[in-house]
Amino acid sequence: MGVFTFVCKNTDDEWTAKQYSGDLEASASTTFELQRKLVQAAVSGDSSGGVQSSFSMVSPNSAVFQVIIGGGGGGGAFIGGGAAAAPAGSSGGGAPDAPPAEEKKEEKEEESDDDMGFSLFD
Repeated sequence: MGVFTFVCKNTDDEWTAKQYSGDLEASASTTFELQRKLVQAAVSGDSSGGVQSSFSMVSPNSAVFQVIIGGGGGGGAFIGGGAAAAPAGSSGGGAPDAPPAEEKKEEKEEESDDDMGFSLFD
């Protein structure tokens, strides 16, 4: 998996980008063209899988662009666990599981003017 981070700057209507820790560079007249060139440069250095990218403006004249190659299997991958499996029922004729406790609902009564000792219409 390769992660390429670029610092992008706009000077005189020209966008330039330099890799944060590396030698890759590119320049273009628009951010769209710059992103395409940076992705191509990153893929030429590491073509081990799918490509994801993120472009974030920091100010009107600067941005951060990140290209991630491989490693995720796509944006919707579920990696790791978080939910435990439900325990299996016993086969020895044990007591059935108890139903979940009912939630206690509190009903809030409307307040009346009389509770305050005066009425808005007096």
